[in-house]
Amino acid sequence: MESSAVRVRDLRKTYGDRAVVDGVSFDIARGETFALLGPNGAGKSTTVEILEGYRRRSGGEVEVLGVDPSAGGLDWKARLGIVLQSTGQAGLVTVREQLTQFAGFYPNPRSVDEVIAAVGLESQQKTRISRLSGGQQRRVDVALGIIGRPELLFLDEPTTGFDPHARREFWDLIRRLQTEGTTILLTTHYLDEAAQLADRVAVIAAGRLQAIGPVASFGGDEARTPVVRWLEHGEPREERSRDPFAFATALAARLGRTPDQLEIVRPSLEDIYLALIEESEAAEREDAR
Repeated sequence: MESSAVRVRDLRKTYGDRAVVDGVSFDIARGETFALLGPNGAGKSTTVEILEGYRRRSGGEVEVLGVDPSAGGLDWKARLGIVLQSTGQAGLVTVREQLTQFAGFYPNPRSVDEVIAAVGLESQQKTRISRLSGGQQRRVDVALGIIGRPELLFLDEPTTGFDPHARREFWDLIRRLQTEGTTILLTTHYLDEAAQLADRVAVIAAGRLQAIGPVASFGGDEARTPVVRWLEHGEPREERSRDPFAFATALAARLGRTPDQLEIVRPSLEDIYLALIEESEAAEREDAR
């Protein structure tokens, strides 16, 4: 079996003279959960749609489960699970009826009962989908994505419309899929979700890959250096320090007291992501001049 579930080299997608995806390259290992992050219009949805076989690329090389998505047949598609941002489910059928129908499309589907339980819809299984709340309909989307026991699962903003409790339950479901060896490509605007679920993250902006790496070390040492913040003579101050406790101790000694509103902040994935996006936008503005 191939060591990589997804292989992307110099991927490009253009519309006229406008490059939507411009030279993106990355791999996703089998069994890995990979989060692709970026602002709206950055090119991440186009990238994912090319991997899913929904959109043709303008250039570069792509392999998904060893197959070029532009030439993938039904056998290849049956190995994928796809949860789009929105789907047009048949609202007149029940949850169980919809899942039973979809299970028949796959050679080795999961048990309908197992999937209904996994997404927490036991009480709604005989309810028409049109009568479900938005969050419950989103759970049906996820159920349809996993019913075929996919090798590779695409999750595009999967918890949109979920309340905090439902999001946590969804995370537990994803962790169960991870233990089964499912490869997952996740796009989300919830940075805490990416931090909780992903092995590695990549940030795409203006069609280019800005950074890629494991969650624990993403952005490099400089970006992850803690920030010490305090008030001095009524003015807010801050400074990065690799040893923030020693810095705070020295600061207190210099001032002769504990500084007002002293805090030590360790940059989160969200902090690093926002800094990358701001840097990318600044570079785009500079190039436009």
